[in-house]
Amino acid sequence: MKEQGVGARLLRKEDDRFMRGRGQYVADLRFAGMKDVAFVRSPVAHARIRSVQPPETHRHAVFTAADLSGVKAIRAVTTIKGFKPSEQPPLATDKVRYVGELLAMCVAPTRAEAEDIAAAVVLDLDELPAVHDMLAARDQQSVLLHEQWGDNIFLESLVEIDIEKALDAPIKVTREVRTSRQCMAPIEGRAVVAMWDTRLEQLTVYSACQMPHIVRTGLAECLGLDEGQVRVVSPDVGGGFGYKGILLAEEVCLGWLAMQCGHPVRWIEDRREHLTANANCREHYYRITGYADRDGTLRGIDCEATVDSGAYSAYPFSACLEAAQVASILPGPYDFPAYRCRTFSVATDKCPILPYRGVARTGVCFALELVLDAIAREAGIEPYAVREKILVKRAQMPFTNITRKYFDSGDYPESLRRAVAAIDLEAVRARQRRGEPDGRLIGVGLATYCEQAAHGTSVYHGWGIPMVPGFEQATARLTPDGGLELRVGVHSHGQGLETSLAQVAHEVLGVDVEKIKVVHGDTALTPYSTGTWGSRCAVMAGGAVSVACKELAKRAAKVGAQLLQTDADKVSVRGGEVIGPRGSITLKEIAATWYLKPQNLPPDVDMGGMEATIGYRPKPDTGTFSYATHAAVVAVDAEIGGVEILDYVVVEDGGKLINPMIVDGQILGGLAQGIGTALYEEMPFDSAGQPLASTFADYLLPGPTEVPSVKIDHMETLAPHTEFGVKGLGEGGAIPPPATIANAINDALRPLGAELTISPITPRRILEAIEHAGRSGT
Repeated sequence: MKEQGVGARLLRKEDDRFMRGRGQYVADLRFAGMKDVAFVRSPVAHARIRSVQPPETHRHAVFTAADLSGVKAIRAVTTIKGFKPSEQPPLATDKVRYVGELLAMCVAPTRAEAEDIAAAVVLDLDELPAVHDMLAARDQQSVLLHEQWGDNIFLESLVEIDIEKALDAPIKVTREVRTSRQCMAPIEGRAVVAMWDTRLEQLTVYSACQMPHIVRTGLAECLGLDEGQVRVVSPDVGGGFGYKGILLAEEVCLGWLAMQCGHPVRWIEDRREHLTANANCREHYYRITGYADRDGTLRGIDCEATVDSGAYSAYPFSACLEAAQVASILPGPYDFPAYRCRTFSVATDKCPILPYRGVARTGVCFALELVLDAIAREAGIEPYAVREKILVKRAQMPFTNITRKYFDSGDYPESLRRAVAAIDLEAVRARQRRGEPDGRLIGVGLATYCEQAAHGTSVYHGWGIPMVPGFEQATARLTPDGGLELRVGVHSHGQGLETSLAQVAHEVLGVDVEKIKVVHGDTALTPYSTGTWGSRCAVMAGGAVSVACKELAKRAAKVGAQLLQTDADKVSVRGGEVIGPRGSITLKEIAATWYLKPQNLPPDVDMGGMEATIGYRPKPDTGTFSYATHAAVVAVDAEIGGVEILDYVVVEDGGKLINPMIVDGQILGGLAQGIGTALYEEMPFDSAGQPLASTFADYLLPGPTEVPSVKIDHMETLAPHTEFGVKGLGEGGAIPPPATIANAINDALRPLGAELTISPITPRRILEAIEHAGRSGT
């Protein structure tokens, strides 16, 4: 039989239904009597609401905040000292605070009719000045979003460690670094169907979400229901990336409406809603200084970082997640003695920020890696040499860094060496000296990062947010015919969990992967879980499946020993059988004995039977650290500002890879998103807080011609504290590409004296940088 366990390159089981058009998404659901909802959204960024007037002919079909009596606002708070909570009403009450905020919902037999009703609703808004710039929002004279705060700062934080030891360094480089606001772009938008079951007195919500159990908890809180009265089903979902990792105001609204109207209701987000109302990630500003010795050895980093967190604190992660993480993760995989970082999470008249793939790491990697390259130029050495001096060494493992991050394993310098060799740095330098026949400028860049993943209780309990991950549970059940059911509370929306979790179970029990069914995405059928986020599924859900299957194997071994007439300590479970000294019996026969022939069971059989639900949490539970070095070669056309990626290398260490083919897909998908951040994706806003890109003609995404062929090298250093040695790596592919590509572009532009420290690096910005360098004579 073909290898099917941990480490096998199996084709994804779920792809069969997707490729045949048999996937089932929220928009595919059809229920008798179902009606569609369209929302009236704010056309301005900041205004006091005077009135929302439905058309007389459709007053019965329009609902405003005044109708939602008893519905609580969405609150995501944290116990971090100084954090200011916000209340986001599902439908706006006194003020609107960003373009696209919900003002009313309209229900009709079709979406077109609902939109016609929405267009007839009359808004009387007293427009206020918009707080559109995060740096200006920090000013004491700024207009306030939440007047009771007295300023526009959700949270200010400071980490300072011996910074005075670095201040006399002979090399000091300071850069102002920006990452532009982006809009996550899953192929499927958000979608919700809600209905009320009068017999069960239960609200069922179908939602394209990543965290169905967390959504259930939030819905119950907002709607005043017991959690047993709420069922959330997340069917097939076309990508998440964090965009679908929150409680939506739309979910609360449709839940309330379904309870009132007696028929199912549905809302399907269209792309214009998605772009104009939900550009919700990546907007950072850094003023960062690197201190180094003359040989390029880093002595310290001093940084002030500002994150545009939007108007409200999104449930459950809160507005502090991004900015507060900046201070703790900015040092990355480097060992240096002095550090200071002050961060500000700032409220502006934009939609709430969400944790996009890579969360704060993409921004901090961009800022730090650009500074390291600047230090290399100042020291007159190759950029890799600066990193080689300060990367945590294999001999230092386990290593606790300057912000108390616990690195459990790895060989970071080896990833750097392999990347430098694979990109063939010497050949690139020779090519630069020769020059290109077409006049383009060649540059090479690299970046190294680490990704803390599968964070546990010890990390999140201090945040005091509404969800703290604990023991991840999984249920493993042998069916009477010898099949295996796995029930998990995480959700698979592109990660391939229906395949990789089946491989974990096969590794333990030997059941054929085709006979293993993974059930997920339904709070009525699965154990409670905080869901899919933070690259946690392989570690946490994979670990839970492993320990549940081991418990099932122990129980099956006892029954098998009885049937084989031997002692339990003389049998083992492998290949789908219980094997003893004088024979074997299949798990199918053992399952049939439990369910159909109980008279043959041993008298001291485990009464839990052929079903086990077990919780799993690694010790320690501070998270795994995957890492990688990316390297790129680019060609820059200085006449038109065009950039072509000529070569790209990824050397990553994700621990033991459950399915290397799926891992490659995760890396390549993340890389594509990282290229978008580096070169294309930007949601600009004008001074009135209006988003200026409402279609994909304005908001650019990379396509097949923009993503190069990639060389991937897996290192697979085993994590010492997880099942099989796995590490979380789902977000890593998106983290270093902006820094890698920016460093390559700056290397190409070095003869012209131009440097860019903002993403995306567009043709216009390249030409402006070249022009500025020419004027300044650098």
